[in-house]
Amino acid sequence: MNLLHMKYALEVAKAGSVNKAAEELLIAQPNLSRAIKELEQSLGIAIFDRSARGMRLTPDGEVFVNYAGSILKQVDEVEELFQNGAVSKERFSISVPRASYISEAFTRFSQCLMDVPKIEVFYKETNALRALNNVLQEDYKLGIVRYAEEFDRYYKSMMDAKDLNYELVTEFQYVLIMSRNNPLARLKTITYDDLSDYIEIAHADPFVPSLPMSEVKRVELPDTVNRRIFVFERASQFELLSNNERTFMWVSPVPNAHLEHYGLVQRVCGENERVYKDVMIYRKNYALSRLDNLFITKLCEAKREIMN
Repeated sequence: MNLLHMKYALEVAKAGSVNKAAEELLIAQPNLSRAIKELEQSLGIAIFDRSARGMRLTPDGEVFVNYAGSILKQVDEVEELFQNGAVSKERFSISVPRASYISEAFTRFSQCLMDVPKIEVFYKETNALRALNNVLQEDYKLGIVRYAEEFDRYYKSMMDAKDLNYELVTEFQYVLIMSRNNPLARLKTITYDDLSDYIEIAHADPFVPSLPMSEVKRVELPDTVNRRIFVFERASQFELLSNNERTFMWVSPVPNAHLEHYGLVQRVCGENERVYKDVMIYRKNYALSRLDNLFITKLCEAKREIMN
C-alpha cells in the first residue's frame, strides 16, 4: 500500500472533491484521480462515492480514512523521533487504578531513573474502561485494569477481541480505611450495618464495559450506605478520611507508611467476601521494554510486601 496514496485519499475526503484536493496538493487532477483508483483497486473496495456534487466517503471509506489517519500520524511521529539519527528520550507510560501498592511500586521505579540520561514518564490513575482505552487509543504502553471477579469473562472476552495480552497481577478483597479517631476503629468486628451511619468516600467512576450501569451499581455500590462522597483524586480522598472522623473508604490494602502519614487505620469487614482482580494489559504486538520490565519488578516487590 502506498503511503502517498493514503495521504491523497485523506485530502480528497477533507476537500470533498478531486479538484480542490489537487489544488491543495499541488498535483494534476488526472494524476490524483488515477492514484485514488489505484488505491481502491489495491484494497478491493470503493473509498468514495462519485457524483456531480463531489466525492463522498463510502462506509468502507470511512473505516479506511480512520485507519489511514492513524497510520500517517504514526509515520510522522517516527520521522520526528529519528530525524536526528537516534532516539533522544526513553519513554514509559502506564494507566492504572488508584491503588497504594501500585503507587508504591511507581515510587520505587522512579528512584531508579537517575541512571537514564533522558526520559519521559506518564502515570495515569483512572478506571478500568479508561485504562483500556488509553492502551488501545492513546498510546499508553501498559495498563492495569481492576474488576470484580464476577466480571472476569466480560473482561477477558473484550481483551481477546482487542488483541491484548493480559496477566494477573493480584487478587484481593477490599479493606476499610478510616481515621484512627473514627469510632469504627475501636470495634473488634465491623459489619455492613455498622457502616450505615457513616459517610463513604468512593471512587467516582465504577464502569464495566458491556454491562448495564444498574448492574455495575448493584455490585460496586451496595445500598447499605446512605451518605457517599465521590472523589476522583486519591490524595483528596486520604485528606477527607484523615480530617473527617465520620468517613471511611473501601480500598485495596495500604502500606503502613501511608496510614501513618495520614493518621489512618486499616480494618477488615468480615461480611465482605467479594474478590477483585488487578490485571496488567498491553498490546500483543508490543515488546516490553527494559523500563517496562523494571516497573514490573518493582510492582511484584510492592505486591508481595503490601498485598500479602
